[in-house]
Amino acid sequence: MALKIYTKTGDTGKTSLIGGTRVLKSSLRIESYGTVDELNSFIGLLGDQLPHEPSKAILKEVQDRLFTIGSSLACDPDKEPLMKIPDLLETDIILLEKEIDAMNEVLPPMRHFILPGGHAAVSTAHIARCVCRRAERICVAMQLEESFVEPLVIKYLNRLSDYLFVLARYTGHLLNVEEVAWKPRVK
Repeated sequence: MALKIYTKTGDTGKTSLIGGTRVLKSSLRIESYGTVDELNSFIGLLGDQLPHEPSKAILKEVQDRLFTIGSSLACDPDKEPLMKIPDLLETDIILLEKEIDAMNEVLPPMRHFILPGGHAAVSTAHIARCVCRRAERICVAMQLEESFVEPLVIKYLNRLSDYLFVLARYTGHLLNVEEVAWKPRVK
């Protein structure tokens, strides 16, 4: 018999963390890993639109890391040390930094703010960047509420948003999409 997707245990507005602790679905912890899941979906959409195979491969790695982060955030922090949750490593951040540096080698220097757009892949990269920043902000808010978040998670999300910004520019470069400078209206 197939496993049912619905359990009805969340019908009252609560859900279980890994470890069994029941929490409100509106808690920051649920919001954090829900946002990471949303980010992972946008990363998948971005990968489907990219013209550059090496970048697609990096995004697959990113998606794997986001599942790791989601697993960490979905744990009851009091029970997490007893569980085997996949690791996030400093080398994951170094990979993003190397990719950022390699893409920046071929990009013109930024002399102005740019408006997102010009191609669906560019716009999707910017949407993913914004969702990534939101995930980071939620994790920081959790820390302020003294709810444990692995510091490497925040560092990774910070670097990933930088990577996604540069990837948006790089994708536009590969597709010969002109960057549109933001020209503030001045009275």
